[in-house]
Amino acid sequence: MKAAAKKQLSATNGSQARPVPELSADQALGHLRSADPVLAAIIQRVGPYAMQYHEPTFRALVRSIVFQQLHGKAARTIFERLVQKASGEITPDSILKLRPAQMRAVGLSKQKLTYIRDLARKTRDGVVEFERFAQMSDDDIIAELTQVKGIGQWTAHMFLMFALRRPNILPTGDYGVRAAMRKAYGMKVMPKPRTMERMAKSWHPYCSIASWYMWRSLDVVV
Repeated sequence: MKAAAKKQLSATNGSQARPVPELSADQALGHLRSADPVLAAIIQRVGPYAMQYHEPTFRALVRSIVFQQLHGKAARTIFERLVQKASGEITPDSILKLRPAQMRAVGLSKQKLTYIRDLARKTRDGVVEFERFAQMSDDDIIAELTQVKGIGQWTAHMFLMFALRRPNILPTGDYGVRAAMRKAYGMKVMPKPRTMERMAKSWHPYCSIASWYMWRSLDVVV
């Protein structure tokens, strides 16, 4: 991989994220190119791998909940207002000090503020332990996170990919990945999870990287 491409592997969204190890990224791209000719062509069109990461924190998961089913710009505005209302720091304590009416005032729906408050309580009470995630398996993390109201498999998958940087996550419930696979492989209908898993067998153990290229393929003019 060229030096410029390697430099882009460490690109982040401004958070103090640790860069993806260059050797692992090289190995992943080499594997994916050889394993799947369709994906190899997408990698060629899209260019260097440059996943943007967040730190695996309570704040990052609150942000994911805020962003559920919302346009990016609207979600960012609501999240920034929530940060301000919480005195600049998103923690379980700062969230629980807010009244539901204050959270509604920043633009959160009743459902989402309920989800965020439930996450805050479960984190405060030790049901969800962010400091243990680095030592836990993907499945165990999904099981722990989905105990929280409003956190389903999609949100857990996003957290695993974009915060914990797990390399082998296939977000079968994500519309963008499903639409990209349908387009790339000439399918008549949107693929169901079982079909996606079957098609992605050759991507293992780098499904997260392949999924990122699926997302990006929808933005690139062929």
